Amino acid sequence: MSRIALVTGGSRGIGAAISKTLQDKGYTVAATYAGNDDAAVKFTEETGIKTFKWNVADYEASKAGIEKVEAELGPIEVVVANAGITRDAPFHKMTPDQWNEVIATNLTGVFNTIHPVWPGMRERKFGRIVVISSINGQKGQFAQVNYAATKAGDLGIVKSLAQEGARAGITANAVCPGYIATDMVMAVPEKVRESIIAQIPAGRLGEPEEIARAVAFLVSDDAGFINGSTISANGAQFVV
Repeated sequence: MSRIALVTGGSRGIGAAISKTLQDKGYTVAATYAGNDDAAVKFTEETGIKTFKWNVADYEASKAGIEKVEAELGPIEVVVANAGITRDAPFHKMTPDQWNEVIATNLTGVFNTIHPVWPGMRERKFGRIVVISSINGQKGQFAQVNYAATKAGDLGIVKSLAQEGARAGITANAVCPGYIATDMVMAVPEKVRESIIAQIPAGRLGEPEEIARAVAFLVSDDAGFINGSTISANGAQFVV
């Protein structure tokens, strides 16, 4: 029987690549999304991967959604916390709403996604958790105080969960993507894209599938002794 994997924000961008890669590796995948029904329907039609709609910023909605996934597919053994948003603004112009929305989704949303499945993982003595952080959580970024704070906080979550879960056979790791050729990045003006690429020693944007392959390794049995770690996938733009 294949393991059940939950991928939040799993129907678009990096999340979609992760969902499809895990499916190719033999996992039964449940992909969540927050609002784009048309994209979710199209994704399921193209891949056969079931999608489930809830807002990860809402604990009760997350708990209910996870219960639905487990009722339909079985106990969740792999969690990829990928869902995230941006509300960029220079700090002196950033509003409390911009701060709170990003904190609620990118940081509290990770808690809301992992906390409901944690008891089952501990009971079964197995679990794989991967949180998708960001290069900007490692180095900071202009106009992203809120986003960078959440992505740095996600690394703290991973390091702490690794220590709590290790004896129960649970691993928790992070992947920090650099600039990836998602629809969002490809939609920015070409000159802006060129300026981004100029900062990347590899001379190119990353591909969503490259992030997905890192995730697939971290959730595999081969990575059982890798715990509390961060993989930086940024083309050498920022070296920790």
